[in-house]
Amino acid sequence: MCTSIVEITEAEGMAKRGDEWFPLTQAVVAYDHARHAPLGDVITLDFFNRDLDAGARAGVEITLESAKALRAALDRAIAAAEYEEAEVRGKRARPSGLRSRQDQLLDA
Repeated sequence: MCTSIVEITEAEGMAKRGDEWFPLTQAVVAYDHARHAPLGDVITLDFFNRDLDAGARAGVEITLESAKALRAALDRAIAAAEYEEAEVRGKRARPSGLRSRQDQLLDA
């Protein structure tokens, strides 16, 4: 099944191929049948540099369930990083969705 579900975004960072790192320019998120993983339909994450050769790519194929778990982990890490940045900059404001350690302990 070809879904034609593709999202492209600019990306700034680094990726590794073999023993070398290369700068990223774009990231592509797609949902389609797996090309390499022995799975059915997958979320594919491709990080690449459009100014380099085709080998300047880091690709991942994961199940939809794994992608959801990754998204949740990213959301938690981003919220914590934003809180950390606010602390460093002295803003002391807690981003929405980030619960304090005390709140987490009370829920346990």
